[in-house]
Amino acid sequence: MKIGNESNNRWYVLATLCIVLFIISIDNTVLNLALPSISTALNASASQLQWIVDTYTLIFASILITTGTLGDRYGRRKLLIIGLILFGIGSLGSSFSVSTLMLIIFRGVLGIAGALIMPSTLSILNHVFIERRERAKAFAIWSSIFSIGAGIGPIVGGLLINAFHWSSVFFLNVPIVVIGLVGTFLFVPESKDANTPSPDFPGVALSVIGLFALIGGTIQAGEFGWTAPRVLIEFGIALVFLFGFVMWEKYSPRPMLPLEFFKIRAFTGANVALTISAFAMMGSMFFFSQFLQSVRDYTPIIAAVGMFPMTISVFSFTMLSVRVFHRMGVKFTMSLGLLLMGAALFIFAATVGLQTSYWSILLVQLVLGSGIGLSMSPATNTIMSSLPPNRAGIGSAMNDTTRQLGGALGIAVLGALSNRVYRAEVGSLNTVSGMTESVLNMIRGSIQTAHNAVSALSGDVATFALNTAKQAFSDGMREALWVGGALMVVSALAAWFLLPNQEDKQHSGHDRVENLHLEEETSES
Repeated sequence: MKIGNESNNRWYVLATLCIVLFIISIDNTVLNLALPSISTALNASASQLQWIVDTYTLIFASILITTGTLGDRYGRRKLLIIGLILFGIGSLGSSFSVSTLMLIIFRGVLGIAGALIMPSTLSILNHVFIERRERAKAFAIWSSIFSIGAGIGPIVGGLLINAFHWSSVFFLNVPIVVIGLVGTFLFVPESKDANTPSPDFPGVALSVIGLFALIGGTIQAGEFGWTAPRVLIEFGIALVFLFGFVMWEKYSPRPMLPLEFFKIRAFTGANVALTISAFAMMGSMFFFSQFLQSVRDYTPIIAAVGMFPMTISVFSFTMLSVRVFHRMGVKFTMSLGLLLMGAALFIFAATVGLQTSYWSILLVQLVLGSGIGLSMSPATNTIMSSLPPNRAGIGSAMNDTTRQLGGALGIAVLGALSNRVYRAEVGSLNTVSGMTESVLNMIRGSIQTAHNAVSALSGDVATFALNTAKQAFSDGMREALWVGGALMVVSALAAWFLLPNQEDKQHSGHDRVENLHLEEETSES
């Protein structure tokens, strides 16, 4: 089947790729909803919960650019099929996990699969939809489907957790994988660029080791302190390998990430804004479901329904963003969206606590959702449109890499800040009569393990200990939200000063890349 912009087949391609994308969006949000149940069932600490989330995200982000290059070189449809099969295997393995280590390993498998899937979807769309406005519409639909999956996922997950077991949220992926495979075989055409350079495997190795050391050190800092020897050693390893990665990319004849792309304002501005906003957004969202279930005592299904208004807000403003983007330009649209996201986090930080009303949570969701909807689709369109079509794989991979890497760092850093506050405050329970060291250690582990631990205490002591843990979690979450909101403001400023004024200016990136290559060839000759 051939790609042809004049054929209506491109809309079937879009529908199939949206189903494929749906798998990843559901998987992300279902996991957040299931964290309290996983922590209780597997006795996972707060640090282990961060690893369960971040292992997927880190592997995903670390190899995205390479998988984008592989897709450009050997076939995007081919990598999409491999990714779907691997995603099914990872989902089944996660479902049968009996320990946190086993779950973390299979989350890593899902990360590899996701990295094969995501850049393929955007690259194929970029290849199929050639006309600018039609492409912007396709990207908006792509983004909104991701948001819908993110919203429906928790509700379906809540029903599954209530009716069955936390592992059922991973079984959910399997039938969707099958549907995605059928649609891919029937409708999605193959596309590739045989002139794409071979993958940069040394660059991959340097970036993976450096990023894992950075995230590992940050997560451990929440438990042992920022100056602990083990933390400093990991940060040292991260510094060495990430510096080596930059140097390798600068002088390599076939870099994984051509640094020349960052000379394009639209490309750089959109990526910087996406990274910082994902840091704040995903780092903050990591706490939402835990707060509703473990502090406000919502059931999984009530928590899922309670978070659904944000999905409606995201979907509505994602579709609106196309009109705002074309009328006001990418700079205004993205900056406004990022400021709204910052305002939402500030509101939540000011109101979070044991007695937080749902109306406050609803307001936060509506404002946060509007900001996400306004900013994400224009950012994706800007990144993809700033590069020539034959570099679509790298553009797609960078769009996902910045989002995932920013999110992984956000969960690690904001999680570490929150965990330090939590552990410090619950440490005061060591003076409570009847408190044992073993029970206190369980309470220190996480807010979820605290619920189990207090059952070993007498009535009044148990109530006091649990309320102390809930307050400690709220205080830690508040600190993380203030930091997240401040970073959203920084992200908005970055978007305002780095992005071009009008929509058409971002497309000068095509010529900019060609000029950069021409300059290199001239200097070499």
